[in-house]
Amino acid sequence: MNRTIRPDAVLIQAVIAGALSFAHLHDLAEAAGQSGWKAWAYPISVDLLLVAAWRRLRTARRDRSAWTWFVIALSASLGANVATAGLLDLKHVPAWLSILVAGWPALAFLGGTLLVHAPDQPAAPAQPVNEVAAPEVETHRTDKPAPVPVPELAPAKPEAPPADTPAVPVALLDHARKIADAHRASTGTPMPADALSARLQLPTPMANAIAAQLQLT
Repeated sequence: MNRTIRPDAVLIQAVIAGALSFAHLHDLAEAAGQSGWKAWAYPISVDLLLVAAWRRLRTARRDRSAWTWFVIALSASLGANVATAGLLDLKHVPAWLSILVAGWPALAFLGGTLLVHAPDQPAAPAQPVNEVAAPEVETHRTDKPAPVPVPELAPAKPEAPPADTPAVPVALLDHARKIADAHRASTGTPMPADALSARLQLPTPMANAIAAQLQLT
C-alpha cells in the first residue's frame, strides 16, 4: 500500500527553527572564544537539556525543578538568537558572556543529571468508590408452602428364587475327580461333562453340579 508523503507545516517550521537556533548558538560560542568542535558542542548541549526538561514535564507537570531547567535552556537558546541579531558585537564580546559560555557545560551537566535521577512523583490515591448497599431480601414467610405431592411407586416384583442345586456327596465328588484325572492322564485333554455324566450314570442336575465343581464346563 503506497502512502502519500504530505508536508507538515509544523514539522517544517520546527526544523527551520532548530537549525537557526543551532547556528546562532554556534556563532555565539565561537565569538566567546570556543573554537572548532567546542563551538558545535554548545548548541547540542542546550538542545539536549531542553529536551530532557520537556520530557520530565510530560510526566510531572508540577515538578518545579523541570520547569526551572526548561526555562534555563530556553533562555540560552533565545538569548543566542537575540545576541546574534545585531544587538551584540560578536567581535568584542563582554567578559561576563565569555564566563557564562565557559561555565555552561558544567551547568548543563548538573541540570541533566538532576532531571534524569529525580524521583517520580507518587500518583494520587484513587478515591474510594461508594458501595451501594444491596437491598435486603425478606426470607421469613408467614404463609406455609403447599406440600409437594409424592408420586406413589409401584411395588417391586419379587425375584424368582434361584434353581435348586443338588448337594454332591464328598465321596461321589472324589470318585468323579479320579475318573476325570484318569481321562486327562490318558488323553491329555480335560474330560467332557457329558462323557462324565454318561460314565457315572447320574441325573442331569447332579452331573451338572459335579462338572461345575470340577470345572469341566
